[in-house]
Amino acid sequence: MGCLRRDAMDIVLKSIQEVLPENSVRRALEGRAFPGRVFLVAIGKAAWRMASAAGECLGERLDKGVVITKYGHSLGDIGRMRIFEAGHPLPDHNTILATSKALEMVKDLSSSDTVLFLVSGGGSALFEKPLDGVTLEDLVNITDQLLTCGADIVEINMIRKRLSSVKGGRFAELIYPARVLSIVLSDVLGDRLDSIASGPAYPDSSRTEDALAVVDRYGLKLKPALLELLKDETPKVLDNVTTTITGSVMVLCKKAREAAEERGYRTMVLTTTLDCEAREAGSLVAAMAREEVANNRPLVKPCAIILGGETVVHLKGKGMGGRNQELALSAAAGIAGLEGVVVISAGSDGTDGPNDAAGGLVDGQTFNRLRERGINIYSSLDDNDSYNALSASGDLVKTGPTGTNVNDLTILLCK
Repeated sequence: MGCLRRDAMDIVLKSIQEVLPENSVRRALEGRAFPGRVFLVAIGKAAWRMASAAGECLGERLDKGVVITKYGHSLGDIGRMRIFEAGHPLPDHNTILATSKALEMVKDLSSSDTVLFLVSGGGSALFEKPLDGVTLEDLVNITDQLLTCGADIVEINMIRKRLSSVKGGRFAELIYPARVLSIVLSDVLGDRLDSIASGPAYPDSSRTEDALAVVDRYGLKLKPALLELLKDETPKVLDNVTTTITGSVMVLCKKAREAAEERGYRTMVLTTTLDCEAREAGSLVAAMAREEVANNRPLVKPCAIILGGETVVHLKGKGMGGRNQELALSAAAGIAGLEGVVVISAGSDGTDGPNDAAGGLVDGQTFNRLRERGINIYSSLDDNDSYNALSASGDLVKTGPTGTNVNDLTILLCK
């Protein structure tokens, strides 16, 4: 079992290594000429690495820059850039401060100037200037409601962009007539550019009625003034923006498949758009494991079944965890007692909820290890306490911040 667990961990780490943003940014900038001054704004969990690569490429051509990333994700100074760390998944005062510094840097630009806009997952929380009449406390409250009600990332950002003066294409409008070259590391299923980081430099495809439907669907509680702001339409056309996607969950799954095949596994990428409840996804993966053990299908063993995407968790308990940890713990319940089976699920950014784990790596003995410690796996799931359960069984995955963010990776290995 130890060999199988090592394989699972190695495949995940190799896959993440292949989607680090540095090389993608270099490729996107290769051969590009800029007629005027170049300013850099980088936002998201991968902002530091993207900005560092851009700084190496541009050298003296870069006038100055502002980098805004999550706490603990900066790796030091970068040339002429100012580095800020701020709150995620909830914005904080440093979010507002850092964004104000970025906007101050890019005001009053000419049509010959270019803003190099580097975008990665987490940008919605890290890049924010609320509309007049909206407070930081309002944003924190509505974001918290959206994160705990089970809304997906598209729905979450549909609301957030309408309460912001920089989201939903409004950042590109603010810096017009300067040009925007947007290089994007996608963390949104289907690579919806108007939803990645809430689309600060991309036309918004959603409508007022879509946003109001989200409010009704999840019973969100908003002040009357905020509901009125949701009715204001976002920009639908932007003619000063060029956008390039540099990485996505599809690439992550492709690299996982290649890494598994190198280790002798027959492989299948089952989906790159997993977006159901984390607990349900864990049950599905466990069902596939049981089918493999009993009937050697859908693949002949040894095999690796790969899923990419981003599940959701409806918080009902008071425990600690994250969607990948909950998926793994749920799978552990369904593979209890099986030999030659492991399930790993991890966030490509190295974080999974408000804790230090990236996810979980479970096997057929996880259930028994928990029972020996007096922990009921189903009670832990009901309390959304996957972190403490997996910690007790020795099944947490900890990578630290990886520097990229292209959704989550789940792998079932069977031998």
